[in-house]
Amino acid sequence: MALPSSSSSKQAGAGVITCKAAVAWAAGEALVIEEVQVNPPQPMEIRIKVVCTSLCRSDITAWLSQAPMFPRIFGHEASGIVESVGQGVTEFEEGDHVLTLFTGECMRCRHCTSGKSNICQVLGLERQGLMHSDHKTRFSIKGKSVYHYCAVSSFSEYTVVHSGCAVKISSSAPLEKICLLSCGVAAGLGAAWKVANVSEGSTVVIFGLGTVGLSVVQGAKLRGASQIIGVDTNPEKNEKAKAFGVTYLLNPNDYNEPIAQVIKRMTDGGADFAFECIGDTGMITTALQSCCDGWGLTVTLGVPKVKPEITAHYGLLLTGRTLTGSLLGGWKPKSDLPSLVNMYLNQEIKIDEYITHNMAFEDINEAFELMREGKCLRCVIHM
Repeated sequence: MALPSSSSSKQAGAGVITCKAAVAWAAGEALVIEEVQVNPPQPMEIRIKVVCTSLCRSDITAWLSQAPMFPRIFGHEASGIVESVGQGVTEFEEGDHVLTLFTGECMRCRHCTSGKSNICQVLGLERQGLMHSDHKTRFSIKGKSVYHYCAVSSFSEYTVVHSGCAVKISSSAPLEKICLLSCGVAAGLGAAWKVANVSEGSTVVIFGLGTVGLSVVQGAKLRGASQIIGVDTNPEKNEKAKAFGVTYLLNPNDYNEPIAQVIKRMTDGGADFAFECIGDTGMITTALQSCCDGWGLTVTLGVPKVKPEITAHYGLLLTGRTLTGSLLGGWKPKSDLPSLVNMYLNQEIKIDEYITHNMAFEDINEAFELMREGKCLRCVIHM
């Protein structure tokens, strides 16, 4: 697959920047800190000085993928400061503090104006490793173009994004904390609040107690759920899970019967809400089975590592259960994320507690290993 060449034109006052980036040259191989050239922002784009970026499980999944998109700069959960703006950009100026957005919001397409969806038709998930606007790249190494990731690529000291793929936030928000709201924490809170609309006194079960799963826990607790059951095979997560509000912890390896049967017995026939936060399509069936007849709702948030197809017995749906997906918790990113930042600043939601490691940029491969081994929640990389 031939990679389109990097865009070469320059905007007034903004030239090519040479900086460090962690480049993936092949699937599963250690990232290499390289000097890369970052082109100036094109029309309706901004260039950002990345301050902090946290490692998300989907970065790992894509890094291990054999898709022919290398060399590539991963990273999408980040905070930074606008360094320069392209032609036509009016909502940002140099010095603004921003969060990057792996799925954007154009505010004009059918989905953005519907009030029913956050799946922008113009700036939705970018899967080709290129910019939305001209399907080219803004990164190169010695003239060789480098693929983007989710149109963000935050494992670089500087990056270029479409202006619809960033949101301005309060300059008083600590960038080394708030970066988690550009993906994981926001995704979990939104799944509980916007997608499922968890109600007071309800029963909730969460499969997978990583950052996203624990964010669902936090959201469910704040909504007043009476019973929050966490399911995970890693006992090292128990302490954190209880601190966030899990009332019962289940390890499927401890039982000689399907975990769905255990949950149905604990919840008098099934939970009101189930959340699949692992990225295992087989677990979606288990989540559906754990819900009650009539109104049980299963929300899937995880990105599958293998086997993206879902298989479930039709009877689970015929009896009134519902299965739905959730991208970034249903939030319209530019419209809604600033309110979450304000909630954090007002101490209404937790973020700091998800950060288990703060690491230097040069140690990014160590962060990858920690996540692969299940020894961290969020590693924040300080650029």
